[in-house]
Amino acid sequence: MGFWLGPGTGFGFGPGPGFGFGFGPGARGRRRGAGRRRRVRPGDVRAAILTLLAEGPMHGYEMIQEIAERSQDVWRPSPGSVYPTLQLLDDEGLIVSSESEGSTKLFELTDQGRAAAEKINTPPWKQFDEHVDTSQADLRTALASLCGAVAQSAYATTAEVEQRIVAILKNARREIYSLLAGSE
Repeated sequence: MGFWLGPGTGFGFGPGPGFGFGFGPGARGRRRGAGRRRRVRPGDVRAAILTLLAEGPMHGYEMIQEIAERSQDVWRPSPGSVYPTLQLLDDEGLIVSSESEGSTKLFELTDQGRAAAEKINTPPWKQFDEHVDTSQADLRTALASLCGAVAQSAYATTAEVEQRIVAILKNARREIYSLLAGSE
């Protein structure tokens, strides 16, 4: 068991993808407690980008963040799927890009792109709504925030502060196990 970065799942502790025990895949690779999860279909990235750009111009990274937020972190498309889709939409004349803040590109819809966006009845992230357990989403968010703070401390701390952080984490783990032992 250790700290790892999982592809598309963020980071966590434990033996597999997700955030450790209770969050990662259970039997046959399915998430525990999640039942049948909805998979991202071909065209969902395209529809998500068009839907977001209908609200206003955005950078590619902003789109990734916005999709993750709107799906409650159940779906976070990779840059490897977003940027090629942006290029394809540009080639099709549905979007245009302009340079802003250095080399960062800002994307916006063309008239033809607006017409395509209007044909999308339901934003693709809505398909995940029924599959999200908000208490687990809140727990994942809190854990991600904690892991971010711990990771940041590795770069901006002294050995003494690092030892205090380790003690805090060990204490938090003990308290969590005490809660779990009392709730069964």
